[in-house]
This record gives sequence, C-alpha cells and structure tokens, in this order.
Amino acid sequence: MHARHPHPATPGASAPAQLPDAFPPKRGKKRGGYNCGRCGLPKKGHSCHVPATTTPADSTSSAVIAAVSSPLSVVLSPSPLRQSYPHPRRALSFDDIDVRDSIGSDNEEEYIDPDLEPAVCSGRLPPTCLWNVLRRLPPPALLSAAKVCKGWRETARRLWRAAEELRLRVPAKAQVGLVGSVLQKCPALIRLSLRMESDVDATMLACIAFSCPNLESMEIFTASTSINRITGDELGRFVSDKRCLTSLKMEGCSNLGGFILCSSSLSTLWLSDLHSLSKMVFNCPSLKEISLDFSRQENDNTNLTTMVDCLGRSCPRLQNIHIASIRLSHAVVLALTAANLRGLRMLSLVLGSEITDASVAAIASTYSNLELLDLSGSTISDSGIGMICNVFPETLSKLLLALCPNITSSGIQFAAAQLPLLELMDCGMTICDPNSQSPIAEESSDCELQNTPNSKLHLIYQKLIIKHGRLKKLSLWGCSGLDVRFYS
Repeated sequence: MHARHPHPATPGASAPAQLPDAFPPKRGKKRGGYNCGRCGLPKKGHSCHVPATTTPADSTSSAVIAAVSSPLSVVLSPSPLRQSYPHPRRALSFDDIDVRDSIGSDNEEEYIDPDLEPAVCSGRLPPTCLWNVLRRLPPPALLSAAKVCKGWRETARRLWRAAEELRLRVPAKAQVGLVGSVLQKCPALIRLSLRMESDVDATMLACIAFSCPNLESMEIFTASTSINRITGDELGRFVSDKRCLTSLKMEGCSNLGGFILCSSSLSTLWLSDLHSLSKMVFNCPSLKEISLDFSRQENDNTNLTTMVDCLGRSCPRLQNIHIASIRLSHAVVLALTAANLRGLRMLSLVLGSEITDASVAAIASTYSNLELLDLSGSTISDSGIGMICNVFPETLSKLLLALCPNITSSGIQFAAAQLPLLELMDCGMTICDPNSQSPIAEESSDCELQNTPNSKLHLIYQKLIIKHGRLKKLSLWGCSGLDVRFYS
C-alpha cells in the first residue's frame, strides 16, 4: 500500500477556494472525513505537525472544517450552518458531548456504563448532584424536567420508580386517570397523601389499590368543595385487601353508614366527619392509635357505647384514643373503663357535655398512667381537677380542659402547682365574662358553650398566679373573666 503524502501548505487566502475540492459535501450521512484537515494524513494514531494559522480566513475555514468533520458539533457550529440541517437540534442540548473530545477519536460511538449514563447525558453534571436536585422538585416540576433531555428523562424515571413517599393535590376537574398515571410511575410507593379538591369515590380507591401494591400509609384530605362518596363496605374491602397497610387517615367520611375493618397490620386509624354509623366493627389486633371525629349535628344517632365496647374487646393494644362527639356521655366512659386497656397513655374525649366529675373518677381509678388527658367541652369542675392531680402527679404532661365552663382560676392554679411534669395546659374559654361577646364564639358554631346551672356561680375578673418550672405552653384563649395574670 502506498502511503498518502501530505499536501503542500497553501496560503491562507486560497484555503477557502480549495475546501470544496478537498472535502466535498455529503448529502447522505453528515459524517466528516477520516483524514486530518491540516496535513491530510489519516487521523488514527496521528499527531499533526502542521501549525494552525491565525488569519481571519483560516479561523473561518477551521469552523467550516469542524462542522463538516464532526457529527456532534451542531450546537457549537455557527448559526448559518445550523440552519442548513432539516431538523436543527436544541441549543441547550445536554445529550451532546464536547466536540473537542470527538475530533481526535476514531470511534463514532463510545460505550457508556448504564450507571454513569446520567453523568454523560446531563452536561457533565455528576449523577448524585442531578439526583439530589431533581428529587427535591414537586411532581409537576419533575414531569417538566423530564422533557429537557434524555439524561434528565432517565433520571426522572428512576426517581419515580424509587419514590417511597408522594404528596399530590388533585384539582377540582381532574379525573381518576390523572392520579392513576402518576401512581403507575411509582411501583415502590409506600406512603401516599392526596389533597382532594375533586370528589372521592370507590374508583379512586380501586386505582390506589391497583397502582400501589406495597402501600403502608395513606392519607386523603378533602377540600370544602369536594365530597367523599366512599361507603363503609368499600373502605372495608380496601383495608382487608391491603395486607401491608399500617396507617389510614381520611377526611369527609360522612357517607360510610357503617363499616367492618379487618386488618392484622393496621396500627393507626383516623376518620373524621363521621355521621350516624349503624355498625362499627374493629378487628384490628395491632391497632395502637385511633381518632374518630363525628359531625356536630344533633341528629347523629351513633351508639358510642357499643363502639367503645367493641374497641376494648378487639383492639387490646390501643395506646392513644381520640373521640370527638356531642354524644359522649358518662356511659361511654364506663364502657371505656370496663375495657381495661393496660397500654393506654393518651385519652381524648372532646365535646362531651355529659362527662362530669364522676367520669373523671372512673378514668382515674382505671388508667393511672396517662400522659395526656383531654376533656375539652365537658362539665367537670375544680373537684375533677383535684382528682386528676391526685392520681397523675408523676405521669401527666399534657392537660387540655378548654370549653369547660365550671372551671375557675383556683382549679387552674391548683393543677399547675400539683402536676410537676406538666408541659402543656389548655384552659381556653373556661373563665368568660357573661356580659362580653366573644368573636371566637360568634364565628365558630362547632365550639358553642354548653349552658349549665353552675355557670351563674362563676366570679368574673378572677386573678391567676402560676409558678411552674417545666410548663412550656399555657393557653387561656377567650378567658375574658381573668383580670390579672402572672406567669413565672
């Protein structure tokens, strides 16, 4: 074989005229030549010895040569040459590598490790940096970032597949298919939180059950304009089918009607806006926390005594109980004490106007290790506070007695003095001036004070002196009957 001889060096002014003869343009694949543009020798294993000229004409010719010889230099070539391509590529294309690395390379395509592919396809950005940046984006922004380039699209896809927690706000006019398309991107999802501005029904539950086989925690919050149409039977089927579900929180449960929940893994259950439940069966031996918030309607005919009795028999591991209902009574408290839940640490019975000092005595005689006691909205008096202080001096750290009209400043002061571990105390709307109109009571119809005969015995403009070493928060909102307050 005869080796090619180098072409003689030509003056800079004649270089543009010889370029079409030396490098004829190709209209098929836009691939450059395999010879050096300065000396003419093959590029493979070649180090050019001809120095580059610095004249303006040579700089123009070198740009044209680079544009012809490198298929990856479309972004970096002058704009008139970009317009000659039928489909110009993006100006900020992260798919391309530097043209200087490809001119001296004999291979058109290099092997890219799959683990390092995001680094090459993202403008030399390290994969860990790109991952940490994209993982902080909300779902809409992540969907937009996936449209930037191939590298970002692949990283976004991996983020969706590796996501374990997802929070979504579903607009009012959105359909179930929108939520399903997003959930199908996350096969490893275990925690889901939905802020629903549209209606919720069984179709949404079926979509979640199909798209999230390993779901452990689900939260559904409803807006004021949305309606939760899920029934008790549909909720029971969902809970029984999800063997990994440990936490369920749902708002707007006014259409349940009744339910039977059977789950060996469920440990946390929050249901709000309940109304007139005909049956409530809990077969959840691992349940540790339950919160049931009933509607404030007078026609609510839920039998709370039967419900509490069922909880005591089927959920022996309960530690936290919260029940908010105007139907709470002393009979419900007696049913709760009969359950004898040994692990109970937090008890909250809110808005029970029929809960009296006798109810406090029953609670104190059965559950002596309470850390939180909330009897807001009850009719207990200072005598009930005295029983609380005698039984829980070494365990109670949070005491909430808001909306209790029979409590005076003496009872509040006595509780602060006798409970050394107390950190939170709420006595809002307890000592009120009957002649003053509270704006809070006017705006909120759910927090109306119960008229009791003992309310006439209250002394207005009472003094309150509290000295406590660990008390972090003392709430006296709406106490217009207090004239002087001293905190230290």
